[in-house]
Amino acid sequence: MCEIYNEKVQDLMINVDKRPSAGLKVRESKTLGVFVDGISKHAVQSYEQIAKVMATGESHRSKGATLMNSESSRAHTVITIELKQTEHFQGKKAQKMSVINLIDLAGSEKAGQTGATGDRLKEGSMINKSLSCLGDVIKALVDK
Repeated sequence: MCEIYNEKVQDLMINVDKRPSAGLKVRESKTLGVFVDGISKHAVQSYEQIAKVMATGESHRSKGATLMNSESSRAHTVITIELKQTEHFQGKKAQKMSVINLIDLAGSEKAGQTGATGDRLKEGSMINKSLSCLGDVIKALVDK
């Protein structure tokens, strides 16, 4: 579980005061595809364990008060869930794997309506910039 806050990728399973100030690097490989280098992974066996891990990550998200929302998300959040199914058939082991990415995008902001100044204004600017870039990428994919 990670967030993109002010153009830096952060592991939400790590306390804010222990995160690397430069953030984590996004990399790409032929075998793994796009991945966050150094992100923590947590093995779970049940929905209850998934909910507990997600609650920990949720508690570490970057939030701040604006005039429109007292707990406004100040970052985009990505939750990746890898599902592995192992079957044994005729003495052989087979595995199936699926990856689900859940993405919570921070909403665009109008500085005048949110009353943002200082850090909140900078965060809002970064949120709007990244949403604009995402829109450009989607448009480019559609135009292809």
